[in-house]
Amino acid sequence: MRRRPPATDPVQDAPRVGPPRRSAAGLPAVVRSLRVAGEQMGVRRTALTLLGVNQEGGFDCPGCAWPEPERRHTAEFCENGAKAVAEEATLRRVTPAFFAEHPVADLATRSGYWLGQQGRLTRPMYLAEGSGRYEPIGWDEAFEIVAGELRALDSPDEAVFYTSGRTSNEAAFLYQLLARCLGTNNLPDCSNLCHESSGAALTETLGVGKGSVLLEDLHRADLIIVAGQNPGTNHPRMLSALEKAKKGGARIITVNPLPEAGLERFDNPQTLRGLAGSGTPLTDLFLQIRIGGDQALFRELCRRVLEADGGVDEAFVREHTHGYEEFAAAARATDPADVLRATGLAPADIDRAAELVLASERTVVCWAMGLTQHRHAVPTIREIVNLLLLRGAVGRPGAGVCPVRGHSNVQGDRTMGIVEKPSKALLDALEAEFGLPMPREHGLDVVNAIRALRDGRAKVFFALGGNFVAASPDTEVTEAAVRRARLTVHVSTKLNRSHCVTGARALILPALGRTERDLQASGEQFVTVEDSMGVVHASRGRLAPASEHLLSEPAIVCRLARRVLGPGHPVPWEEFEADYAAIRDRIARTIPGFADFNARVARPGGFTLPHAPRDERRFPTATGKANFTAAPLTWPHLPPGRLLLQTLRSHDQYNTTVYGLDDHYRGIKGGRRVVLVHPGDAAALGLPDGSYADLTSEWEDGRERTAPGFRVVHYPTARGCAAAYFPETNVLVPLDATAETSNTPASKSVVIRLTPARGPADSSDK
Repeated sequence: MRRRPPATDPVQDAPRVGPPRRSAAGLPAVVRSLRVAGEQMGVRRTALTLLGVNQEGGFDCPGCAWPEPERRHTAEFCENGAKAVAEEATLRRVTPAFFAEHPVADLATRSGYWLGQQGRLTRPMYLAEGSGRYEPIGWDEAFEIVAGELRALDSPDEAVFYTSGRTSNEAAFLYQLLARCLGTNNLPDCSNLCHESSGAALTETLGVGKGSVLLEDLHRADLIIVAGQNPGTNHPRMLSALEKAKKGGARIITVNPLPEAGLERFDNPQTLRGLAGSGTPLTDLFLQIRIGGDQALFRELCRRVLEADGGVDEAFVREHTHGYEEFAAAARATDPADVLRATGLAPADIDRAAELVLASERTVVCWAMGLTQHRHAVPTIREIVNLLLLRGAVGRPGAGVCPVRGHSNVQGDRTMGIVEKPSKALLDALEAEFGLPMPREHGLDVVNAIRALRDGRAKVFFALGGNFVAASPDTEVTEAAVRRARLTVHVSTKLNRSHCVTGARALILPALGRTERDLQASGEQFVTVEDSMGVVHASRGRLAPASEHLLSEPAIVCRLARRVLGPGHPVPWEEFEADYAAIRDRIARTIPGFADFNARVARPGGFTLPHAPRDERRFPTATGKANFTAAPLTWPHLPPGRLLLQTLRSHDQYNTTVYGLDDHYRGIKGGRRVVLVHPGDAAALGLPDGSYADLTSEWEDGRERTAPGFRVVHYPTARGCAAAYFPETNVLVPLDATAETSNTPASKSVVIRLTPARGPADSSDK
């Protein structure tokens, strides 16, 4: 039975806490999936929709970017995938009457969870300057408002075009083309916030800023190292791949400051054993590392390989690499005492990890944002590459680098040219194809876009999907910066925090979702996406649109382009809107790897993009070889009485979208304002379990940033470390605390102090 969305925000400041789980998925995950889907969609719609998720001829899950196996299950989705689909295919609607009832000032007081639960947006909405409420507006008038502001800019670089990973390849290609036709490379996207460090490190060392493995490589591996990643919540279908690898004889090392249920045991809901709660233990060795100690760990593993007889694949190193001698000297000089201080690990655990590495011929290293969001994130990922190069484990079946991207098609967006620092080859190809000059000056990434808005150098902010305000660091600075814009525009399917933090004027433009039928002048359309391993495939929605007033993302971009660029433009925007195959033909002529795009994507399962290191053991770097690097060893140093905070997701969450207030695997229910602290650290700080504290970050600018009223949860984290959910703790992440080279916010290593505070039970004393 469907339930109405919550009329008021539920109380979140008094969560209930129980023991954490020791396994993931199983029958409880199935029950939760069906319950949420039924509440949002009803029984019949749930069956029709979920059976099309990640299927050939169906639609790509709007959640994570994990690839589909060759043989797909009938239910090829996870719990959080079901929740993502349910929120998009919901029968709840946000109409103009809703906005009449809820002024922006009211919406700004609501939680992201409450906003998302209201349902699908149904009409373009406009917030006029000086007005307190969004009001309905026609599409033509909305496009004219955007075009007018863009035409009034002193420079095209005063506009910022942000993109979320959910955007299709077709929409992303059109979007970057529009921005560049206007004359700017200001194309920040969510990659800047998550895996930019991976791309920077891999491009420098291997020549390709993507992972080098395919799904079958995980199945063939002898050893899989999962570092800084929690697949049980963030990429649950990855657990099936780990289970298959484990049954094939692979060993798994987990490197993480927190124990995570999904990496302890996987109760596969596709099997009777899994449904019965007797699943597969996954982790062979758990390295409970201190936050930010990963570079030191991988450097020490490199040192052990160098010292072991036969540890180095000398033929591979000699033929395919550059910089070995300098790196080897730096690694051999590593002080083991520094490694122990940085990692907090026992020597015996490092010994065992080295044994497993040396015993493996085929090693895959997987990682996610636990490694990418530190000041020294890029050197850390380079160190992973160093280890694999020493072992010849790149370009070998069953081995390689596996950065696990988050949002569906975030990798495809970058492939399509959503990048603020475009290559000369991309710009040359676009110029040759469309006969137009392309801007050559580098544009703004997310952090620099916030700075430009803050300083008045950017005046129009346009977002194709996403939740920019909630996803970005230094919340107070970000919100103040966005409010300085002359116009903010969000192409969205649901309400989120970014609709409540606006420029002088604001537009909400409602778009079709992945689940919905897309009819254009030439007939029914499909779009394409690229998964985390470089496989491109089609996605076709089947549901009737949530409203007759919705437009597809390609249609929105094309209509805006026609309005702002005028008639007779060399880019055939009207043709592109009418037939997405025409877009794919142009992609095929301008983006490497997409030749004969329309024919290849029509095949079941799509096609795999070329990857020179994987396919040919060819490394298109500046040296023409895979590059060893020898960065100084770095790790966070804490002042006395301080903890190192990592921001993370709850299990009822995907990116900034909160599906519920429970973190099932960590034993937390009914709230999100919790901070997980080791009992020993909490005792030293005088914070009993269940007490409350304000979290204050400390940064070199001397400014204090505080997130108040968090329940202290005694939890088996690494000593000296703490964890709390984002976006609630994004306020603690300084805008200028970013990774070297990639400029990614350092959200996983924030120095904080905890100050005792009153909790809900003390409110009567105030």
